[in-house]
Amino acid sequence: MANREDIQTLATKIGQSIIGQEAMIERLLLGLLANGHLLVEGLPGLAKTRAIKSLAKNLDASLSRIQFTPDLLPSDITGSEVYFSEAGKGEFKFQQGPVFANLILADEINRAPAKVQSALLEAMEERQVTVGGDSHKLPELFLVMATQNPIEQEGTYPLPEAQLDRFLMHVRVDYPDAKSEVAIMELVRSEEKQTHGKGDAADRLAADVVLSSRREITDITVSKAVADYIVALVMATRYPDKIDADLAKWIQVGVSPRGVIGLDKVSRAYAWMKGRDFVTPDDVQAIVHNVFRHRLVLSYEAHAGGITADQAIDRIVEKVATA
Repeated sequence: MANREDIQTLATKIGQSIIGQEAMIERLLLGLLANGHLLVEGLPGLAKTRAIKSLAKNLDASLSRIQFTPDLLPSDITGSEVYFSEAGKGEFKFQQGPVFANLILADEINRAPAKVQSALLEAMEERQVTVGGDSHKLPELFLVMATQNPIEQEGTYPLPEAQLDRFLMHVRVDYPDAKSEVAIMELVRSEEKQTHGKGDAADRLAADVVLSSRREITDITVSKAVADYIVALVMATRYPDKIDADLAKWIQVGVSPRGVIGLDKVSRAYAWMKGRDFVTPDDVQAIVHNVFRHRLVLSYEAHAGGITADQAIDRIVEKVATA
């Protein structure tokens, strides 16, 4: 219970500086608790960068921001062997890159070529970096939040489906409402009158609380009925013709086994955050869009008809019977 209260307090602190984006904050914490990575898509100025900075400010964790550009090299992310000379003797030593932090902001990940993207995605999957034949472990608390701009596609290198599958969740961020916009203006005015540092160490949540919470989440019960429901949702994406004629026209490639694992992990983390020790179908439905959204490959017919992945997922949830 204490860990859950600490995580809820962390969410409240982040929410004090991120107004009108409660869903994004919740998904960011879910990714942290489920030990997965997030692809966050939204227009500029919607507090994507601010969210992970606020998380780092209130959590005892290091943050690295990597601005992805076409001229970025893999070694700019992972680090490289550097030659050091001392007392007439020289040797190569590994100098760590920015990926060796607890929280990584991969800003506009689709602006760098595939070779650079894969350097980061390898670290995400293997939780280590190999340079010069030596492997270097990444921190146990390690989360990548990659961002994309949905409207500016010129000069970008879209992530292929196999790389998208490495992300636990795909989060879409939309405009805040009018009331939130007023609160945002007031917040910025108040911030202009004061300076913000990293935050007192005593006020920051210890990383061990997150790691301990993850262990508690592994004990969350998933009944056979709910497990079957999760699998049924996945199977509906792979064999859509068995449940709906429109889905059969819309979906070209269904969700991979990583999607099954991801939906199970995030459902358990969501139930834990809601104070339950078991997963319900409502928990699964609450986060299924985030887990499936980037894993579905829609057909040409779906794109031509303006059908989105979210609409296809809505139809699947509607047609597949709950546990």
